Amino acid sequence: MNITKDTVVTLRYKVWDAATGQLIEAAKEPMTYLHGGYENTLPGIEAALDGQAAGYQATVTLAPEEAFGARDESLLRTIPKAEFPPGVKVGGQLRGRLDDGREHVFNVVKIKGPQVLLDGNHPWAGKALKFQLTVADVRAASEEEIAHRHVHGAGGHHH
Repeated sequence: MNITKDTVVTLRYKVWDAATGQLIEAAKEPMTYLHGGYENTLPGIEAALDGQAAGYQATVTLAPEEAFGARDESLLRTIPKAEFPPGVKVGGQLRGRLDDGREHVFNVVKIKGPQVLLDGNHPWAGKALKFQLTVADVRAASEEEIAHRHVHGAGGHHH
């Protein structure tokens, strides 16, 4: 079966910083996503895999704008450690509010004295990324998966 809209793709992947060549992630478990514009993976990855079948391998390099966007320095926050929830450490995440009041996830990047530095950017924002992709499996999506816009079961979402 070939990868087309409304197919479920199981994918093995590795990701490198394209500028430095540093390996960022080597996924231990394959990723499974619903193909066809459901925003379950990056559009550049979908485009590279469209029409392919199990066993297909590709290397895809995406500019920051095609991957996780440019860094946005307005998403940096410094809060007093006294306002910091107990138990959260560097590398943890907190939900907070943007200037316009929308909820947003912030990563704890540094704790320095009485201050905590938070970053609302994706950790890979601002980086060109190189993906090594191997299609492990392709199957037709169920009606429920299409209606819910994501994969269910193994490797997918559980309700």
